[in-house]
This record gives sequence, structure tokens and C-alpha cells, in this order.
Amino acid sequence: MAKVELKTPIINEIKENIDGAAGVVLVNARGMTVAEDTVMRKELREAGVIYKVYKNTMMRRAFEGTEYESLDEFLSGPSAIAISKDDAVAPARIINKYAKTIECLEFKSGVIEGKLVSVDEIVALANIPSRDVLLSKLLGSLQSPIANFARVIKQIAEKDPSEAVEESASSVDETEDTAATEDAKAEAKEPETEAPSDAAESSEATEEVKAEASEESTTEEE
Repeated sequence: MAKVELKTPIINEIKENIDGAAGVVLVNARGMTVAEDTVMRKELREAGVIYKVYKNTMMRRAFEGTEYESLDEFLSGPSAIAISKDDAVAPARIINKYAKTIECLEFKSGVIEGKLVSVDEIVALANIPSRDVLLSKLLGSLQSPIANFARVIKQIAEKDPSEAVEESASSVDETEDTAATEDAKAEAKEPETEAPSDAAESSEATEEVKAEASEESTTEEE
């Protein structure tokens, strides 16, 4: 069988994978261990990302006449391609996660939403939280006040009415006891305020007796 016939199915496979893709990135994965590669491939697959290693000549043939033809200049050395039909940033986000700890894993270039992007642009896009994460944070911020309000309403609804009556009666009793105590204190203070008045009256009486005695003495001498 001719080599061309062997290459054609692979070229067609690449063409089918990139057709209508939202995001495509080229990666240099040379030097990764089997364990590292297996774990990363699994996460990419679960996210709906196609990840394969092809010969550069095969990818060039598949890119001809498409918006991915601009990637040809980056096809040097072993190259892997990651393709996503739905989430344009998913390939970059997942691969970038592993590239932080695997030094040999590097981006070469990519095409996202039909635009050729540099390595710096890929990394910047990769650091943007996914749509699901953003929605989760938004829902969490909205649900927090609602949850607090619902908890308060539930506590009010579960409260025993008899407890509320007892608390109210107890509050009234405490108010009455406080008033009675204040009255008792006021009554206890009243004699003390009258004491100075009695002493003054006694002093005045003594002075009057002395004056009378003095007048009687004067009269007798006369």
C-alpha cells in the first residue's frame, strides 16, 4: 500500500477534528513521563478536548486552506494538538494547569475563535475562570443573603407560641418588680429628708424657751 494512502486517513481525521473547532493549541510535550501524560489526557478527555500527537507534515496538509494554516510556522519538533469544539479556552486552561509543574510542557501557539494567538495570550486566557466556575461564584453570592433570610424565617416559624407568651409575662413581672423596688427606695429616703426639719423645729423651740426665761428674769429684777 502506498504511503499516500496510509497518510490520507490521518490527514482527514485532523481535518474533521479542527472543522468548526472553537479553540486549538499546539503544544511541545516532549519529555513528559507516561504518568504525567496519562493524567493530563484524562482531564482533557473529560472536558471534551481532543488531544493527539501527529507528525508535522500531516498537520500541515490538514491545515491547508483553513484558518489554521497560520500555525504552520510553529510546526517544528514534536508537536501535540489540543482541540475543543465547544469551550474555546478549555485546552489552554487544562494544559496550562499542568505546565505550571511540568517544565517541559510548553505552548507553541494557537487559534482561538478564529484568531491566531501568542503564547502570552494563551496563558492569559487560560487564567480566566471557566464559565461554570464564574456561574458557581455568582450563584453563591446570590444565595447567601437568601439563605440567611430563610434561616431567620424558619427560626421564627419553629418558635413555640407559649414560649413567646411566657417571655412576655416574665418581662412584665420584671418591670413591675423593678417599679416596686424603686418605690420602696423612695419611701426609705423620705424620713431622712424630714429629719433636718425636725431638728430645726427643736432648735427654734429651745430658743423660744430661753427667750421666755430671759424675759421672766428681767421682769423679776424690775
